[in-house]
Amino acid sequence: MSNGFDTRPWNLADIVSGLRSQRERWREQQHRDPERGGRELPARDALQEIVKALCGALFPMRLGPADLLQETEDFYIGHTLDIALSNLFTQIELELTYAKKHRADSNASDVHAEAAKIVRNFSQRLPAIRALLDTDVLAAYRNDPAARSVDEVLVCYPGIRATIFHRLAHELYIEGVLLIARIIAELAHAETGIDIHPGAQIGEGFFIDHGTGVVIGETAVIGNRVRIYQAVTLGAKRFVTNEDGTLEKGQPRHPIVEDDVVIYADLLARA
Repeated sequence: MSNGFDTRPWNLADIVSGLRSQRERWREQQHRDPERGGRELPARDALQEIVKALCGALFPMRLGPADLLQETEDFYIGHTLDIALSNLFTQIELELTYAKKHRADSNASDVHAEAAKIVRNFSQRLPAIRALLDTDVLAAYRNDPAARSVDEVLVCYPGIRATIFHRLAHELYIEGVLLIARIIAELAHAETGIDIHPGAQIGEGFFIDHGTGVVIGETAVIGNRVRIYQAVTLGAKRFVTNEDGTLEKGQPRHPIVEDDVVIYADLLARA
């Protein structure tokens, strides 16, 4: 019986078969369970929808739906968070299950209970995240002479967009779901051209102006009221290696920036 592919002039059946063989070869090399069905890792598309919903819940009248009214804000936020946090729980369960299976140092904790705890901790931090983001929005408005309103800053500035994503990703990084945090950071990177590792510690009143080409590494520590302009890299100062020459992971290797610092890529830009 034909599988429906055989009549195509580009030989889809052969391509599908070849791709299956390559997947099987890869899974064998990576010691994956050939009997396991379903997705093992968090889904980028799902996390994109979750972050979009969280942005709407944080700033409903600016980043929420176009037809939202102030008198229905609380209903919208409650409904949106219920769906977003439930979906986040599912993605966290996937990451924790994957970690438990593939990491030798993973303990035998209850994945369901651990995921619920992480979502609970994260959700309870949302008001504090909103308060922190308010300082970032105000910093952008006050420090950019081209900004005409805080609303313009919030809906238009890529630096604020990247900062919102980072504040969310950093909380998840702290909770230990590093892959999900990194995916959220990469969603911001793809959208804005600003690459902030979710491990970076950033104080209040943070402002990235323009932003294209900004890179902030995992162990960077940034104080309060710091301004960064385009094409700035807070990259690794040094790489510590193990005895076998491989890079040692988890060590501090990025700059510490104190309060009230302005960083340009080119000092001539100050003129």
